[in-house]
Amino acid sequence: MPQSLTAVYLHLVFSTKNRVAYLRDTQIREEMHAYLGGVSNKLGAPALLIGGTDDHVHALCRLGRSITLADWVKELKRASSLWIKKRASDQHEFAWQSGYGIFSVSASNIESVETYIADQVEHHRKQTFQEEFRLLLKKHGMTWDERYLWE
Repeated sequence: MPQSLTAVYLHLVFSTKNRVAYLRDTQIREEMHAYLGGVSNKLGAPALLIGGTDDHVHALCRLGRSITLADWVKELKRASSLWIKKRASDQHEFAWQSGYGIFSVSASNIESVETYIADQVEHHRKQTFQEEFRLLLKKHGMTWDERYLWE
C-alpha cells in the first residue's frame, strides 16, 4: 500500500498551573482556543474543536502521522504560553500544568465529544475540573496516583 493514512481521534485535556483562572476573559479564552487550533493544525493534528473554561482546555483533534503525542502537547503548551504573554500584558505569569490527559475517541463518538466540549461552561457550573478529570480517567479505565495528578 503506497499511502499511509490515519484516523486516530483524541480528546486532550489540560489545565492552567494550579488551575488559576487565567482564561476568565471570554475574548482571551476564545482567542486562545483559536490559537491552539491553529498550532495543532500546523503540527499536522487537525483540530475538530477546542474549548474549555477559565482554567482548562479540551481539544478534539485527529492525530497526524508524523508527530508524537508528547511533542504535540509540548508544542501546543509552549506556543500558546508565549502567545498569551505577548497578547495580554496582565498574563506574564501564565503557565500550563505540566501534565495532561489524552483519551481515544472512536469515530462514532466524535459528535458526542464535540457536544461535551462545546458545553464546558455550563458543565462546570455543576462540577469542578478535578471532578471532571477523575471521571474521564475512570471512564477510560485508567489508574492514577492522586499525589501526582495536580499541581
